[in-house]
Amino acid sequence: MAASACNRRFKIFAAADGFGEPLKDAIVAHLRAHSSVADVVDLGVDKYYSAAALVARNVTSSSSDPALEARGVVVCGTGAGVTIFANKYPGVYATHCSSVADAVNTRSINACNVLALSGTATPPETAAAIADAWLATPFRAPCPASGDAPWPEDIQQFFDVAPQEMASIPEGSGSAPAPDSTCAICCLRKGMEFEPVDIMPGGEMRIVRESPTSAYVRFKAGSVEPAHHHTFGHDLVVIKGKKKVWNLTKKENYHLVDGDFLFTPAGDVHRVKYLEDTEFFIRWDGHWDIFLDEDLETARNAIDAELGVVDSDK
Repeated sequence: MAASACNRRFKIFAAADGFGEPLKDAIVAHLRAHSSVADVVDLGVDKYYSAAALVARNVTSSSSDPALEARGVVVCGTGAGVTIFANKYPGVYATHCSSVADAVNTRSINACNVLALSGTATPPETAAAIADAWLATPFRAPCPASGDAPWPEDIQQFFDVAPQEMASIPEGSGSAPAPDSTCAICCLRKGMEFEPVDIMPGGEMRIVRESPTSAYVRFKAGSVEPAHHHTFGHDLVVIKGKKKVWNLTKKENYHLVDGDFLFTPAGDVHRVKYLEDTEFFIRWDGHWDIFLDEDLETARNAIDAELGVVDSDK
C-alpha cells in the first residue's frame, strides 16, 4: 500500500549484454547511492537472453523477506530481447520502459518487478529518472494511465484479485524453466499467420505491433533483399539461421547468426543475402516503410560477385 511503499527496501539484481553494458554500469552506480536500495548485485555481462535469465532466476529465487523486496534490472541494445526472456519465468513481470510515465504505469498496473532498458536509445540520466520512478511507485498507485488520479472502485476491485490470478496462469509447479527450455520468441510466433513480402521472394512477415512497428520475419535460404532503405532506423535479433548484410552507405558488411543483434540507422542503404533459412525479430523506430534502390536481378548479380570474392579469400 501507499503508506508502506515509503518504507520499502530493495535488493536489486542487474545484468546486460554488450550493447547494454555501459548503461547497466551507470544504473548500478545510481542505484547503489539510492536511499531505498539495500543491495545491488551486479551479475555482469552475457548474451541478452542469458543475462535476462540470470536476473529472472535470482528475482524468483530470492528469499521472501517482507522488509527486502527483490527486483531486477536488465539492459540490452533495444530492451526488447531481455524483456522477452525475463518474462519466461513465472513470478517475473518485466517491462521495457523508455520514459518515466512508462515506469509509473507499469508499476501501478502490472506490479512490474524487472525493469528493462535500451542501452542504445536511453541516455543514463533518463534511465536514472525511470529507475527512480519505478522504485517509488507502488502497485495500483495513481499514474498517467489513470489521469494521475486514484483508480475508480471497479479497477481497485480488479487489482484486488489480479496478482493472484497472474501468479496462477503458469501451468505445472511454477518453478523456473531450465536455461535451455524452448525459446520464448519461437513460442510467440507459433500460430502466427505470415504474409508474403511480395517485393522480396522467399520472405514473409507478421507485424506484431504498429508505431513503432515490430515484426517477426522469416526468409528461405538463398533469398535476397535488394538494396533498400527505410525512413526510420531499425534493430533486429536473429532467432535462427544465417544471413549476410551489406551496409552500402557505410561500406561495411556483417555476418549474422543465431542471437546476433544489428542496428541499421535511418536512410542507410543495405542489401541482404540469406545463407540459411532464417528467422528474426525486428523493430523500427517508427512506422514500417521500404524504398528500393535497385532491382532484384541487380542485387543478385552484385551479391554473387561479392560472395565469389569472399569465398575465394576464405
